[in-house]
Order: sequence, then C-alpha cells, then structure tokens
Amino acid sequence: MTVTADMAISLDGFIAGTGVTVDNPGGHGAEPLFEWIHNLASWRERQGLTGGAENRDSELMREWFDATGAVVMGRMMYDTGEEFWGDNPPFRAPVFVLTHHPRPTLVKQGGTTFTFVTDGIHSALHRAKAAAGQRNVDIAGGASTVQQYLGEGLIDELQLHVVPALLGAGLRLFEGPGTGPQRVEQVRVVETPLATHLKYRFVK
Repeated sequence: MTVTADMAISLDGFIAGTGVTVDNPGGHGAEPLFEWIHNLASWRERQGLTGGAENRDSELMREWFDATGAVVMGRMMYDTGEEFWGDNPPFRAPVFVLTHHPRPTLVKQGGTTFTFVTDGIHSALHRAKAAAGQRNVDIAGGASTVQQYLGEGLIDELQLHVVPALLGAGLRLFEGPGTGPQRVEQVRVVETPLATHLKYRFVK
C-alpha cells in the first residue's frame, strides 16, 4: 500500500488562488489549474457523463481512480466540495474527513462514504489504510492537510500536475508546517500539451 498525494499546481507553485471560500473553492484566478481535467473521458465517467478526450492525461486520471482505495481530506476541502460533488461523488471509495466537529457518517451513491474523524491525522490515516485494502490511500488536500502529512513523513509518493499558467498569488503547497527539507527521487515525468505530470517518491 502506498500513501499518495496528487495535486494540480501552477508553474509558480500555487494549488489555489486567493480568497478560497465555500462558494469559491478554487479561489480567484485558479481556473487554469483545473481546465485540463474537465474534458477528460476518465473524469467525465466519474461525473456520470459520457464522451470526453481519451488521451494520456485521461489515462493518468484513470490510473489514480483505479489505484485509490481510500481518501483523506481536510474539512475545508469537504465543505467546498460537498455541493459540487452532489449525491454521487467521484471518489467511489471511503473518504475520511479531518474535523473538530463530530458528524454521522454520510453514505452516498456509487460507493463513496464520508467519515468525520476528530482525533487527528494519524487516526484518519490508520482508518483509511484499513478501508483501502491493497489499494492506495490518497491525501487529497487541501494544502494544510497535505503539509501536515508531509511534516510527519507519512506520504510515500507525490504526483504534481504542473499546469502551464502563472497565478501570481494564492495558496502555496510548499509553504508552512511540514515543508522542511526532505529527499525525493523522481519516479516518472509525462509531458502533454495540457500539463507536465511529475511523480516523486520520498526517500525514507
């Protein structure tokens, strides 16, 4: 089992724009981070849609979906995504949400469940690993959640989808707690017109 983090990121290092709110989950100016995803066949399948581009980007997205057996995310990511994901979220796997406010587990269509974990990142990861079976656990975000897991050395592989755009300001991934010196080794580089997909493995 591998613990992964998989993030779209701008050329200048931002994973969201400024002013992230529940009504504006990507922040101001963040549209280029996600434009490459919307027309991919593998992404559209997970939204219950047909058609879309069958290309290398779509293959990489499908690879992530197929390999991921459970997901951990922060409460802000859940709050900003809840309405957008609707009754049939794209995860189709158990999702563990870090929060300070207990809530009953939500069972959605398509195999997605949201379990709200109040006793910290280690507990959430332990429960996600138990739920994932032989598949991967993905630390989905946002930045603060990924930084916490990086800081504890709990992420094995990091995949960055570097989008050819400069945001100029916003939320950086490699800033704040958990982003101190760490050694990584390159696993793969895939270049497409839409993004450069970089996969790294942390040297433990």
